[in-house]
Amino acid sequence: MRRALMLLGAVVMGSSGMASHALAGPAEGLSAQGVEKRPVKVYDLALKGPTTGKRELPRTETTQFSLVGVSWTGAVKPLDGTAQVRTRSLQSGVWSAWHDLEVDASRAEKPDAEMRGASAPLWVGSSDGIQAQVVHEDGTTAALPKGLEVNLVDPGVVTDVEAKVSKPEPAAFAAERTASQTSATEESTVSQPPVTSRAGWGADESLSPDPSEYNADVKAVFVHHTDGANDYSCTESASIVRGIYAYHTQVNKWNDIGYHFLVDKCGTIFEGRKGGIDKPVLGAHTYGFNRESAGIAVLGRHTSAGATDAALASVSRVAAWKLGLHGADPAGTVSLTAGATQTNYFGKSFTAGTKYTFPRIPAHRDGYNTQCPGNSLYASLPTIRTWAAGPVQNLKVTSLSGATISGSTYYTKGTVTVRWSATTPSSLIKSFEALVDGTTVSKTSGADTATSITLPAGSHTVAVRATHQSGKTTTTAPLTLVTDTTPPAFTAKPKLSLRTGTVNTTAVPVTLGWKATDDKALRYTKLLSPAATTFNATATASSHTATSGTTTTWSLQAYDYAGNYRTASASATPVILQEASAARSGSWTVRSSTSYLGGKSYSSRSKGAALTWTFTGRSASWVVSRASNYGQAYVYVDGVKVSTVDLKSSTTLYRQAIWTKTWPTSARHTVKIVVVGTSGRPTITTDGLVYL
Repeated sequence: MRRALMLLGAVVMGSSGMASHALAGPAEGLSAQGVEKRPVKVYDLALKGPTTGKRELPRTETTQFSLVGVSWTGAVKPLDGTAQVRTRSLQSGVWSAWHDLEVDASRAEKPDAEMRGASAPLWVGSSDGIQAQVVHEDGTTAALPKGLEVNLVDPGVVTDVEAKVSKPEPAAFAAERTASQTSATEESTVSQPPVTSRAGWGADESLSPDPSEYNADVKAVFVHHTDGANDYSCTESASIVRGIYAYHTQVNKWNDIGYHFLVDKCGTIFEGRKGGIDKPVLGAHTYGFNRESAGIAVLGRHTSAGATDAALASVSRVAAWKLGLHGADPAGTVSLTAGATQTNYFGKSFTAGTKYTFPRIPAHRDGYNTQCPGNSLYASLPTIRTWAAGPVQNLKVTSLSGATISGSTYYTKGTVTVRWSATTPSSLIKSFEALVDGTTVSKTSGADTATSITLPAGSHTVAVRATHQSGKTTTTAPLTLVTDTTPPAFTAKPKLSLRTGTVNTTAVPVTLGWKATDDKALRYTKLLSPAATTFNATATASSHTATSGTTTTWSLQAYDYAGNYRTASASATPVILQEASAARSGSWTVRSSTSYLGGKSYSSRSKGAALTWTFTGRSASWVVSRASNYGQAYVYVDGVKVSTVDLKSSTTLYRQAIWTKTWPTSARHTVKIVVVGTSGRPTITTDGLVYL
């Protein structure tokens, strides 16, 4: 039986018909620093009207309150109707829209005569006006319960340190441990999450003078929502919990708050019912199944709005820890004995004394005919169970800094940073480990997402293993990494040679050639100067132009996938030999045009006419003009005929390097061109010789 409440204030009836219950303030030693304290208060306003059909309260100005509900005489009598309220904001003075109150809330399994039936309390924020009505849902005029009241709760201001986190066992309740509690397990299979104690959120213990009752164990943890707005600030959470506590004790007339834990949208966990958070305390949260379970309530209404990930993670942590105290798997099922004959939200019937199968983490609606915890939060229960039970979900390596992939193999110089991700909240993860060849080389906390490791030379496998708070592990698929510290090699060093194309004094066509290899995997070759260009691993040549008479250095770097590189260079000076510098035989005439190199060229139509250049170099190109009526010429190198070149072209072209020759090394060479005297088009026009 619940002991009579000892209130510090008197019951005062105001002119508006409001009964004011002035409740006790916080325990000594919790005085606010610079914040004016205000004790928790509950106000009761009678709903008036005929005995049948409808009861209402017209718009009424009140003192400050933040939480509201409707109650009636008789704890076991249901409210067959719709209860609605609207409130006036204390800050803005604006009246809210109508809010439905959840009237299918839990009731006591063994009600005392003084206990009342009540809706779920609705958090509305600081308000100073109320309007309410209760009507039958089907429009009938049957009698409504007696003693219908609107109950307003002002959670007050208790302390400016309301978010203080408690130690695992609140000292205030240590004295309540008795020999009858020996069934509780001292250690859980998972670690206890941080919990804000009753003292931390400002519980007035005088509102709950009766000693705690205990069950044999905890077989299931039911999930609830508290109803009310979701736009509360997390700094208000302690006030919301105080308001619910006052509502349950002063309106429902229960001996304590009904839930064992409450969780806000920021993930803060509040201790609910007293008696020891690690003990199987009897709660008042799920009618018919309180004797074998605990209850967690998420602050807010989650009918259409889902709970935050932070809230879901904290619910998962508390449920896993609470079930772990009794060796229960959060992902499993359990048989619970019904304590009452009733039906649940889905129409399933329960008979008192009969066993029924439930998930280890069920919803309020699974055991009782209520919408709680709302459709959205109900849809999140599979996620809660998975997060609570483990293992870590969707673990994957997201990147390897300091390593580059080629095919399915990563290459590194030795030190890499492994990054990973998982969808299981970090608060539910005990640790991450980096594995090299199956052996742990680095271990981090569950909040970390990266670690650096150093690999010895050779080929290795790297994976990440996550340990859930339950001890279950998940390991990513192994990645192959090769540690490579050997730079690439140039098996053919860079070399410049002349190529065909249009010649200008500032742009001589050249080809840069090379051959780079690597003992593991060549990634690319990069030209650093005279201009930056990157080539793929298979490239061995590229076309460029060089300035005549200027020595240019061509610098290349070959990179492998590990990041090793080697540099090699080549230098060359293109030299233009004008036609006037050649030794001539036969008949040649001078032609002048700005289109020719130096403004002049030699032309001949005489068969056998020749021009000879002698130079020291390793690459040469003959520069000519081309036209539709131009003929052929023989090319001799060091006295040997090597080519017959045709200067015929459908369009007239000037300064064309039409023939090239490159030798392995620089040496003295002679290039001679001879007019063939082609029938019908004997003329050739030569513009000079270029060599490197």
